[in-house]
Amino acid sequence: MNGVPEAGGANGAGRAHEPGVHGLDVVGQDHGLFGPGSVTWHVMGEPVLIVGGIRALLLQALHPRTMWGTAQNSELMDPSAAWSRLVRTVEFVRVRTYGTHEEVERVGRRVRRLHSKLTGLDMRTGEAFPVDDPENLLWVHMGEVDSYLDVARRAGVPLTSREADEFVDEQRRAAAVVGLDPADVPATVAEMRDYYARMRRQIWACREAREGLRRMFSPAVPRPLLPLKLAAPGLGVLVVSTLPRWARRMYGLPGLPTSDLAATVTLKGLYRTSQVVPERFRYSPDARRARRLTREQETGPATWSIAS
Repeated sequence: MNGVPEAGGANGAGRAHEPGVHGLDVVGQDHGLFGPGSVTWHVMGEPVLIVGGIRALLLQALHPRTMWGTAQNSELMDPSAAWSRLVRTVEFVRVRTYGTHEEVERVGRRVRRLHSKLTGLDMRTGEAFPVDDPENLLWVHMGEVDSYLDVARRAGVPLTSREADEFVDEQRRAAAVVGLDPADVPATVAEMRDYYARMRRQIWACREAREGLRRMFSPAVPRPLLPLKLAAPGLGVLVVSTLPRWARRMYGLPGLPTSDLAATVTLKGLYRTSQVVPERFRYSPDARRARRLTREQETGPATWSIAS
């Protein structure tokens, strides 16, 4: 496996030669793993997905070996260096989402090579384990997919149930970038739900995960970005409230239905507010380009449904 799959999985197999679905349009332009017409491009550029990215970090931290492997081999737990690590992660997601196949393969190869050299120490048993253990990689991948999709749907980004399944299926291409076999990765929302039902018996909030949660409310940021610290507590409360109730309880926090409702209302408000901002300010350059290419490719009426 070279890290960049050539086609989608079970749900995407019938769409393998549709324009843009796998990053190649009708004139052969390379748009990477996704491209115009993909649900990924429709979803990932929305500013409200910032909440989903932070949510993913908290969800991923609930797998002890994943958290230990990260904390023991990176700058995550060093407040002075954590911001630069976060920036690198954001850049990886950007390239994976919008880069060409060559760009995606380059960053994927670098990540796979780095992970292959690292081991972690299980703090319960003293056993060493490889950081690129498939269980760890899959947990991290699913944390991203679940978080981005959950925040998008609750915020009101127009998505049908079928499109939600397509998003999960498309993300199996992203899973291959870090070394997973797409055949072993959930391809639908239902499969993702079953995955979490199984994993809940094996995960818990270790000391490092709880420390990460605390630091989220007062992050160390570069001096030019110090105003962000003022927004951190409010953003932190929102992010925590978007976690599944069982995840909040693992962190020792209330898992109340009222928190779910409040988070959903807030996400909808953020999304609707962002829609009145002109596109040139609302979206990143990559997201603006993706939207332009999508509009250029469309030959009929817009296909995105209106969220109920």
